[in-house]
Formats: sequence, structure tokens, C-alpha cells
Amino acid sequence: MSFTQQMQDLYKVLGTTKTASDAEIKSAYRTLAKKYHPDLNPDDKEIELKFKEISQAYNILGDAKKKQQYDRGEIDATGQQQNPFHSGYTQRGNPRGPTSGGGPGGGFDFGQEMDIGDIFSDLFGGRRQGAGGGPGGRAGGGVPKRKGSDVKYECTVNFVEAAAGAKKRINLADGKTLNITIPPGTNDKQVLRLKGQGLPGKGGALNGDANIEIRIEEHPMFTRKGYNVHLDLPITLLEAVEGTTLTVPTVTGKVKVRIPADSNTGTILRLKGKGIDDIKGHNRGDQLIRLQVTLPEETDKELRDFLRGWSKSTSYDPRKDTGLFD
Repeated sequence: MSFTQQMQDLYKVLGTTKTASDAEIKSAYRTLAKKYHPDLNPDDKEIELKFKEISQAYNILGDAKKKQQYDRGEIDATGQQQNPFHSGYTQRGNPRGPTSGGGPGGGFDFGQEMDIGDIFSDLFGGRRQGAGGGPGGRAGGGVPKRKGSDVKYECTVNFVEAAAGAKKRINLADGKTLNITIPPGTNDKQVLRLKGQGLPGKGGALNGDANIEIRIEEHPMFTRKGYNVHLDLPITLLEAVEGTTLTVPTVTGKVKVRIPADSNTGTILRLKGKGIDDIKGHNRGDQLIRLQVTLPEETDKELRDFLRGWSKSTSYDPRKDTGLFD
């Protein structure tokens, strides 16, 4: 089957069907990319062509919007808008697109990389560097000089590591490791860009970059709002009435906090400078502690009897001044 014929059905290119889920499409692409990537099959034109087909198919089917347009027939297999008066291919049989033309190399340009760095990050952590380029931007073997593609990685850190900063190590698919610094105050889904840590360039060109997307795990106690850290602190009825001193966690370690007497649920205590550094390191947020008066799961008869007796001698009504229950 020719390249043009294959590209008429992108699902067949990836070996899937129209009913395949996003995860199944991604898995199919991952498997084929491992098998047909040109860096693993140097100087094999058929393999390179096959990889172009696979990449173009995933460029459309791996993008939810493009996939819907393709399924509805609004775009063709090259991503071009369908025109009722023209086919999706040139007279030379090359898919229409920004790089199609009448000269050699028309059709797909392998240098026009799609946004599939998240897949490549699982496959490659940097391969052999292309030979040095000579005059005209080509290597000795006639390889076009072309910058390497960027790759995308994910690095998961916990709440405290993102707040206070940390050193992390990413394990690459080829066995190498990449050491990165998580700056204090890093946000969820923030991207760190590492120059030259992507796929190798061709013909002596520069390597691509590595884009590290930071994912922050939820914390069982802390939540973040801006550069402030919020913490709900359970206290007993006695601690609320008499006051006490408790040790509480912060993103930089444990500290002692004085709980005032007659504290109530919802009372906010502020720890200045115990929050999160801004990304530039100029300011630091606070930690806000909200007290929660908490009874035991089961109260005993002695406590209930005491409260019944105490309530008879007081006019205490927590709803009286709210104006909501009159």
C-alpha cells in the first residue's frame, strides 16, 4: 500500500479503529514510535517514511479537536481543510501542507515536529549527536542541519517540595538520569525549560530542549491559596475553652503555636512568613490556621450530664446573633 493510500485512513496507520479511546491511540503510537523511530534505524528511508506517516497520524488523532474534525471530514489526513473542489493530495501524490511542493522532499517535512514530546520523553533521553555540519548547514554525509526536537517530561513532587524547593532526578528511558531543581513556590503544571536536554539535532545542529511539567501531589492537611498555606487544626473542647500550646506542621518544619482561651471553630491564627516563597524569592506568604473544635466520636454520660447541668445556668445560644434563625 502506498504512502498516499495509507494516509487516507489515519486509524489504519496506527493500527486502531475509530472507536479507539485516547489512551488506546496513544498506546498504539507509543508502540509504533519505538519500532520505527529513525534514530533507532539510521539511514533507512523506508523506516523514516513510515515514521512520518505514524507521526502525522498521531498529530491529528492524538489531538481531540483535530480528531473530531477528521472524523467529521472537515480536515483531511494531512490536517488541511477539506475543499469540495480539490483532493487532499497534490498531483505528485504528496499530502498537501505547508511543505508540499513540486521539488524533492515535497509533502511531509520531518523537521516540522508535532507536539508529541510527552511520548518521546518515554522513548529517548538523548541519542547520538549528529556529525558536525559543514558549509551550507549539512554534515559530511549530506544530512540536513536541523535542530533537535523538544521533549516533554512530567515530574511529580509533593506539596512541601513544591513550596520550599527541592532537587529531583528524572530517570530517562535510555538509562540516563536528569537532575533538576524545583524552585521554591513552584505551581502545579508549571513548566521548567532545560536548554539542550531534548532530542539530538541533525547535521551538527543544536539539541532540542526538555520541558519539565511539574505535577504537585495533594497534601492531606495543607492547601495553597496564592502564596499562603491553609491548615485546618482540630482541637479538643477543653483546649478551646482553656487555651493551650500545640506543635503544628508548616512547609519549613514544625513550630509551636499558642491557642488562645475561648477559641471557637473558625478562629484563624496567622503565622507570618510560614507560607510559600514567591517564584522570584522576594516575598513569602503566611500560614493560616483555622481552628476546628472537635468532639470525640462518642461522648460519655458524665460529659453529657455536666453539659445538661451547665446549660440550665446559662443563656448561651450560638444561633442568637446570626439573624438567620429568627
